[in-house]
Amino acid sequence: MRPLSASAAPERIADEHGPSNAASRTRILWLSCTAHALHDGYTDMIYALLPVWQAEFGLHYGALAILRSLYGGTMATLQMPAGRFAHVWGTRASLALGTLLAALGYALAGLSGSLLGLCISLAISGSGSSTQHPLASGAVSRAYGRNARGPLSIYNFSGDLGKSALPAAISLLITVMPWRHALWFMSALGVVVAAVIALFLPPVQNDAPSEKAASSAHDHGSRSGFTVLFLIGVLDTAVRMGLLTFLPFLLKAKGISQPMMGTALALVFIGGAAGKFACGWLGARMGVIGTVYATEGATAVLILAVIVLPLTPAMIVLPLLGVMLNGTSSVLYGTVPELTPVERTERAFALFYTGVIASSALSPIAYGFLGDWIGVRGATVATAITALAIFPLALALRPHLRAT
Repeated sequence: MRPLSASAAPERIADEHGPSNAASRTRILWLSCTAHALHDGYTDMIYALLPVWQAEFGLHYGALAILRSLYGGTMATLQMPAGRFAHVWGTRASLALGTLLAALGYALAGLSGSLLGLCISLAISGSGSSTQHPLASGAVSRAYGRNARGPLSIYNFSGDLGKSALPAAISLLITVMPWRHALWFMSALGVVVAAVIALFLPPVQNDAPSEKAASSAHDHGSRSGFTVLFLIGVLDTAVRMGLLTFLPFLLKAKGISQPMMGTALALVFIGGAAGKFACGWLGARMGVIGTVYATEGATAVLILAVIVLPLTPAMIVLPLLGVMLNGTSSVLYGTVPELTPVERTERAFALFYTGVIASSALSPIAYGFLGDWIGVRGATVATAITALAIFPLALALRPHLRAT
């Protein structure tokens, strides 16, 4: 794990007290949530477009996989540079420009006439989206300080809203207009959001030198604590993505119909959205360690329950399983600023999100090979064991936290 290197002083909301500051914090939160919803929606919008592009350009499944990986790959790899860029140009300008670039990438995709053109367009859009996670979450964290857990859970939840709304919107639009026009419409939405961020995201100012000195005093401890938190985030994501890989096959073995399969997955995702919203606030009250123990322990138990229960009882526990699967993430995101000197918040979020995104891409592959070796049920049990493996890491994290 590379330590988080020092860089230019960060931005912080001016005037720590008073109504104007409260209004600024609220505006930062809702504009950050809007950016999160848009960018996460842009990311998952590709799934609705893949069948259209396959028919339009005669693409094979390998080419379609390349299209999907290009967006996520550029977004993941450029998050660290995005954090450094923000230290030079500021959060507001960087986030607005990234949003504009993401929108223009989709506009170019609407103009493309080949696989190469689509690849370039999606890489451009993914590059723009690389700014959102580190900068928006960093802005919310700095605006709310020690009280950021609850707002960060709202921010985390907003991404799920975008993942639901934008793919549904593009699916509807391509039924009433050509897909290229639909992409231009969605691109225009991104341009509007970029303009709103540029005009209305409150300005922030640099921290005082004394704050920087104070933050450097606990630098070594925060680095080691952040490393443990990073590993927990990677494993938590691996559990979630591994289970979602095998869940359809488990339910199919129980005799579920294809229409009910969609309902079952929807139950998991609805529970997951609720978990993101609720567990950030729960973490602020129960403590990080207690919440992680509760969510990961319940995740392991519920995974095993889904394996052994008949179809109907298994369907009943799916929403609760979704809550536990996704709930830990809000607690972890809310802990990032606690373990990071304030001048490195954006870089810490960039590194954390890079690890989470990489885990979401690689863990299904690892569990897939394991499934080929020991079978679907065995590999699913392995996801439950992975959830339990987080327990000792959570215990190691405890000394680095202000309160647990």
